[in-house]
Order: sequence, then structure tokens, then C-alpha cells
Amino acid sequence: MVAIIIIPLIVTATVGILGYLTYRLVIFDYWCNRAVNKTLRKYDIKKTQFQIIKEYYENKGEPVSDKVIDQLAKQYRQNEPEQFLAMYDSLRDKSNTG
Repeated sequence: MVAIIIIPLIVTATVGILGYLTYRLVIFDYWCNRAVNKTLRKYDIKKTQFQIIKEYYENKGEPVSDKVIDQLAKQYRQNEPEQFLAMYDSLRDKSNTG
């Protein structure tokens, strides 16, 4: 009798958790990545997210590894997508003045 209640509950909870994790780890990042790339294309920026971050930190004098750049790119595109434009503007200003 208890199994009639517990088994569907466990199955539903498992499906719910897997669905949420799939959304949060895969789909949400895909949408964020797509939105950032669309914004970069809108402003006719030919550089990738990776290139912008790498050049920005190199200009600041802070060398970062490729793995850290990938983590920063994911963090920026999910939480602060406007940072890509700010970093690009900083790079552009630096190249115009120096």
C-alpha cells in the first residue's frame, strides 16, 4: 500500500530534478550564449566571447588560463552579459589611444 504512494513520488521527484538540472546546466546556458552572440553580431563585433575576455585580461596585465576564461565566459554570459560590451569598449578605447 505504501509502495503505491512512494514509487510515483520518487519517480516524479527524480524526473523533476533531472528536468531542472537539464534546464539550468544546458538549456539556460545555450540561451544565454545565443543572446550574447546575437548582441555581438548586432554591434558588428567580430570577436568571440573567449577572445574578448582573453584580450581584456591580457591588457589589464592579468594572465589567465584557457580554463579560467571558459569559466569567466559562462559566468559573464549567464549573470552579466553586458560585460562583454564593456570589455570590448575598453579594448577598443585602449587601441585607439595607444
